[in-house]
Amino acid sequence: MAEGEKTEKATPKKRNDERKKGNVFKSQDAIAVAALLGSFGMLWIWIDNFPRELGSFMTYCLENVKKSGTTLPVFISELAVEGLMVVAKTAGPILLVTMLCAVVATFTQTKFLVTTELLKPQFERINPLKGIKRLFSLKSLIEALKGLLKIGLLMIIVYMSIRDMFLESSRYLYTDLPISAAHVVEYGAGMVVRICIAFIVLAAVDYIYQRWDYERQMKMTKQEVKEEYKQMEGDPQVKGKIKQIQRERAQQRMMQQVPGADVVIRNPTHFAVALRYKPEQDNAPIVLAKGQDAVAQKIVEIAQANHVAVMENVPLARALYAEAELNQEIPPTLYNAVAEVLVYIFKLNGDKRISRQQPPR
Repeated sequence: MAEGEKTEKATPKKRNDERKKGNVFKSQDAIAVAALLGSFGMLWIWIDNFPRELGSFMTYCLENVKKSGTTLPVFISELAVEGLMVVAKTAGPILLVTMLCAVVATFTQTKFLVTTELLKPQFERINPLKGIKRLFSLKSLIEALKGLLKIGLLMIIVYMSIRDMFLESSRYLYTDLPISAAHVVEYGAGMVVRICIAFIVLAAVDYIYQRWDYERQMKMTKQEVKEEYKQMEGDPQVKGKIKQIQRERAQQRMMQQVPGADVVIRNPTHFAVALRYKPEQDNAPIVLAKGQDAVAQKIVEIAQANHVAVMENVPLARALYAEAELNQEIPPTLYNAVAEVLVYIFKLNGDKRISRQQPPR
């Protein structure tokens, strides 16, 4: 597999970045079909208004022609205004519904995206070399084939519909005009229905193809995914270094507390836990430091250098290391064992604390 091959699905960050740029999935055929269905549907509903409005317009024209004293320029201007009103009443609702269907289909696919990014001037769009590449690209070829397919399919449906109507036209000589007109309208409606069905199928196929092509273009290389991860989460090596520094500083702070301990309980080579107990402020012994192996050895060295008592108690050292938390009180289950150690150390040092208060049991 090639190093730069795009095999990974687009990450949410890339999808969001592309969306901000206006690069979102959209099928133009789906939008066109939605507009087509809206216009034909509104035409079917609004068709009865056409004869009425046209009849009113013709009546207006004839009545105004009979009027005397109206100059030709005035008559033409009034006729133009009335004609525009008729167009608005008949074609206006159809155009409005068509536009509304197209807008709804667009926003449905783009999830109501509104951006001005595409309106910004981009010199790549006027680059002749880029234009030639787009002109002879696979996408342009597919779009051209789709256009030829739609035109061909439309011509076939229109031809078959007109042919069938032509074969039936001889009967119109023996049929009343209203019945003949209704028959022609029926054939026209059938042709419109077949065109709509054909274009719906084409739009569905185009929708699936456009979705697949969009996802293909959005794919990323493994290196791009790594770079994006570094940008979002930070370089793993840098993060590891930061964690190492944090651990070292925490360890330094822990070691600085060892001189204030009363005793260090150790397993000879593996574990060491430094404890402090001040009856006036501690409810129970506090773990000032704990460590394993090299850290444990360092705790012991610091304790010995500061004359802190060091006792070897293998089970207690292991238990304290496993159960006790740093800078927290020891668990109640270890009170008795720790108390015995502290009492021994206080007696050994002649500490007056054992006469005032004993460690908790």
